[in-house]
Amino acid sequence: MTAPAIGVTARERARAEIMREILETGRAHLARDGAAALSLRAVARDLGMVSSAVYRYVPNRDALLTMLIIDAYDSVGARVEQAEALCPRSDYLGRFQATCRAVRGWALANPHEYSLIYGSPVPGYAAPADTIAPATRVPIVLLSILFDQSAAGAAAPTSPLDPDVAASIAPLREFANAQASDDLLLRGLASWGTLLGTVSLELFGHLHNVVEEGEPARTAFFDHQMRQVAEGLGLVG
Repeated sequence: MTAPAIGVTARERARAEIMREILETGRAHLARDGAAALSLRAVARDLGMVSSAVYRYVPNRDALLTMLIIDAYDSVGARVEQAEALCPRSDYLGRFQATCRAVRGWALANPHEYSLIYGSPVPGYAAPADTIAPATRVPIVLLSILFDQSAAGAAAPTSPLDPDVAASIAPLREFANAQASDDLLLRGLASWGTLLGTVSLELFGHLHNVVEEGEPARTAFFDHQMRQVAEGLGLVG
């Protein structure tokens, strides 16, 4: 006979609710004051708690930053994974476009979280290893498109690489485990940089007086840029 599942205790529910409130308040402070000014004391004050009580849940400011960073990476990662999963596996261009549009959509809806994970580093903060796996969720989706393209024999012709350049991506090559050529991996890295760069230009106001402000114009510009990147990846037939 199977033993009944053990439910979540009242104490665990209360702790989870307090953690949710701490993170929500932390996000509000992030939007209002910026990551560098994040303060656990200020978060505690807004929650109506004494600092010592908050420290039982979050030991210090860096721990709160790490939680917010992981939450942001998981949020954009989930958005991208859901959008890309709706496309047929053999539609490499559609998967790439869905991924790029999901990143942009999430960034426009969550500008402060985007700035936290893809903007300037927070002074005095060093991200721990806990952030690595969440940070790879979006790049893994992009790489999976290239891997599937290569496995199907549909990858663009490769170009010879300078040995120094090839040596520079040894960690990425090890991660890819020969699922794509070095040339394609480098083009994938370039696509990642162009995607984030294009989103950042728009989000941080650098397209003012360059591209029209309206949403249709901005979307048309973004889609055009990403299609050019897709052409460089050999995704456009």
